[in-house]
Amino acid sequence: MKVLVTGGAGFIGSHVVEAYLSQGHDVSVVDDLSTGFRHNLKQNIRLYEVDIRSRQLQDVLRQEKPDIVSHQAARANVRESFEEPLLYADVNVLGSVNLLECCKQFGVKKIIYASTGGAVYGEPQWLPVSEDHPVNPLDPYGASKHHVEHYLHLYNLNYGIRYTALRYPNVYGPRQNPHGEAGVVAIFTGQMMASGQPVINGSGEQLRDFVHVSDVARANVLSMDKGDNQIINIGSGTGSSVNTIFSLLAARTGFSKPPVRGPAKKGEVSQIFLNSDKAGQLLGWKPEISLKDGLDSTVRFFESVSESKQVAQL
Repeated sequence: MKVLVTGGAGFIGSHVVEAYLSQGHDVSVVDDLSTGFRHNLKQNIRLYEVDIRSRQLQDVLRQEKPDIVSHQAARANVRESFEEPLLYADVNVLGSVNLLECCKQFGVKKIIYASTGGAVYGEPQWLPVSEDHPVNPLDPYGASKHHVEHYLHLYNLNYGIRYTALRYPNVYGPRQNPHGEAGVVAIFTGQMMASGQPVINGSGEQLRDFVHVSDVARANVLSMDKGDNQIINIGSGTGSSVNTIFSLLAARTGFSKPPVRGPAKKGEVSQIFLNSDKAGQLLGWKPEISLKDGLDSTVRFFESVSESKQVAQL
């Protein structure tokens, strides 16, 4: 099957690309490389360096004529979204509508959409959060991602384009950039390995749902022929505190400094973790990689990158 992955040179997107390739699918990528990296992709992948807001996207869809589009491209930094709310509406909403128009024009059968379970719900009224929880995002990023879910419904209703919207948790793992739109795992790992000083914002008792990127990529593969016209949480069902993540990574990296405490982040939810029963029922999905094993794989990746840089400097 022909699959086009938007944002496929990014952290999550590149793992999604590999998961599709491992199943024998014909995969191409759209990425403007604003936050993604060409080296995240295998050399033989067809990469179109195109912004999803651009008219050039039509040319890509015309040439590739994919059966399925896995839409991972987005601006995804909560703090930045407060500073640039117009940019987030432009890229995440208008860029997605531009993509949907191209899908309509060139006969795409289904869109798999990377939504967010960590940011759309706001402060939870119950835990773990299920898909029927009220949607009250606390930041422009979460609002922009949720807005697209309505467009997916509209394009299915009016044009027959099937969709599955996957609401991601805190995704972590190899290739996450510790300097860009990173999560706390990549930030702490990078700082600890560089003998820097990690900062824990707020009390550190904020609870998050951490799921390894390979488990998230697998959900995208399962959604190719399952979960039609559904919004589905992808989560572990349990929360882990930022303090816990710090302690586990410090033990793994041999980091001995205590954390510095900083102010709480604006728009940050105090605790969130997701009920993924629906993912089990409709996709046959559940997380397979434990937090300990996932953190270990992440540190090993950072160690390999560090060793590669040292060799290159010799």
